[in-house]
Amino acid sequence: MQFRHPELLWALLLLLIPIFIHLFQLRRFKKTPFTNVKVLKRVQSESRKSSTLKKWLLLLSRLLLLAALIFAFARPFFAAKTALKKKETVIYLDDSFSTQAKSENATLFENAVQDLMKSIPVGENFSLFTNEKTYSAVTVQDIQNDLLTLEHSAKQLRLDEILLKANTFFGTDESTEKNLILVSDFQQRMAATEIDTSNAVRKHLVQLREPDLVNVAVDSVFLEDVASENIELTALLSSKGRIENIPVSLFNTDKLIAKTSATFDENGNASVRFTVPANERIEGIVEISDTGLPYDNKLYFNIDKKEKIKVMSIGPADANFLERIFNPDEFIYGNFGLQNLDYARIADQHTILLNELPSIPNALTTSLKSFSDEGGSVIVIPSTDSDFDSYNTFLMNVMGTSFTQKIELERNITNINFDHSLYRDVFEKNVTNFQYPKVSRHYRIKTSLPQALTLQDNSPLLVGSGGKYLFTAALNTDNSNFKNSPLIVPTLYNMAASSLKLPELYRQIGSDSGIDIPIKLSKDEIVKVSKSGYEFIPLQRSLANKVNLSFQENDIPDGIYQILNDEKPVMNISFNYPRDESQLNYLDLATIHAQSNQTSLVSLFDDMQKDNAINELWKWFVILALLFLLVEILIQKYL
Repeated sequence: MQFRHPELLWALLLLLIPIFIHLFQLRRFKKTPFTNVKVLKRVQSESRKSSTLKKWLLLLSRLLLLAALIFAFARPFFAAKTALKKKETVIYLDDSFSTQAKSENATLFENAVQDLMKSIPVGENFSLFTNEKTYSAVTVQDIQNDLLTLEHSAKQLRLDEILLKANTFFGTDESTEKNLILVSDFQQRMAATEIDTSNAVRKHLVQLREPDLVNVAVDSVFLEDVASENIELTALLSSKGRIENIPVSLFNTDKLIAKTSATFDENGNASVRFTVPANERIEGIVEISDTGLPYDNKLYFNIDKKEKIKVMSIGPADANFLERIFNPDEFIYGNFGLQNLDYARIADQHTILLNELPSIPNALTTSLKSFSDEGGSVIVIPSTDSDFDSYNTFLMNVMGTSFTQKIELERNITNINFDHSLYRDVFEKNVTNFQYPKVSRHYRIKTSLPQALTLQDNSPLLVGSGGKYLFTAALNTDNSNFKNSPLIVPTLYNMAASSLKLPELYRQIGSDSGIDIPIKLSKDEIVKVSKSGYEFIPLQRSLANKVNLSFQENDIPDGIYQILNDEKPVMNISFNYPRDESQLNYLDLATIHAQSNQTSLVSLFDDMQKDNAINELWKWFVILALLFLLVEILIQKYL
């Protein structure tokens, strides 16, 4: 038993006063003469016994009465050790898309919000945060309206991030009991490599789950076959739970243009194909309807007119093979000699190819250095008799590379770097029985650029990446048969194609993605991205002949957006949420060091209130005091 005011217990010493009065009564007895002494003695004996008993009972009742009153004012109580500590409560409320799952007539998230508002005592301070929102030192009444209007978020904090953020709300007083309540479905994507297992913070887990949830998601869309008149579009779907088939619709904006049915295999996967016109701009939506998570029932994509890539070759060598590679359907190609080269046109190109120039003039070096710094791609094919001084001046300025030696020995091209960006998607598997081409003369170089093709003596034939590429040998038929090799087309095609990042069908929100817009901006102009009244300015870099946009930092709603230049649409771009949460893979809560695991907020707060309950006893002592007062009255009256 504990006391709120233990200092009042010193008043128990006052109980000595009535004891001393009782023991040292100085009351004098008055003598009264009687004629019959025998009778007097008998009456006197009986009176003394009765009086002595009565006085002891009265003393006892008064002592107990006074003691009960003293105990009542000292406020005694029974409580657990944790109930007496000062407490801090921080709540993490998971508002990710996976909590959209329906449970009875509401979502898991809506049920959690209702339980939270019912369970937290009125007036109790706490802090709460979601994946995006933060509420510090508030009561339920303060944020009730905010909680009811919270929307789901595409973000998902990991467990280590949750713990780090929660620690910012707790005070530094180590004697305070710190409770962190995690309300989530605990999907696998929350997993962290390291979790704090100390007891500094008491973690309570409340798992939101719908055990019989069946979910179907539109995972991806891609072009399978592109012809002159039609495009074959394939959509991949996945399901979690038992389902046989589901209708799939294809919309162009709000117009239904195709509908089919997807049948799932034993692994829960399905694919459907649609045919769309090749010459039509498509603002597409692949849509399904299922009772699981609604966020993954639509996938947005767009098919825009393909922008042609501008390629210029400079040099006296034969350029017929380049004309065949850079076909007019995808490229705007031009070949020029040094004598008729218009330097002003260099800045308008996406790719410049130096085709076996004997030497590189200083003026061209200066122009190409500026062109490369502005994001243009430069490809260098040396001649068999290249001027070392002019080439090394150019290569050091543009690529940080130099020629060191000319080798007059025939060598085969024996190694392809299949992980290089030029060949990453060219071969289905690593080829070992390839009929490799050869070169008669080549140059040794000093470079830090990654190697794409290597000769049999391990010296590089092709190095470069990111818009800077260098061959170490001439490709004319007198020096090499590389032009007749199957490698020539993907090599040069991918070099030029990478100089302008063409728009994909769609992008995932939050991924490290960029796009090049083939427009020129003045000094103060910017590009904006807009959709239905929602507008934002992406990270952008204005180059000489294009604008590079980056979307990694943008947290935006999914949908089809317009890229605007001076309020005029340039092209469309589509964004979709990642489908990680559609997998419905959950963590094993036994691996998380926590004080308790619950399935309901209501039961958690009930248990916490029981653990923190304080049983006050002062009322019982008041009742005892009244009883002892009643006993004294009865003694006075009847004894």
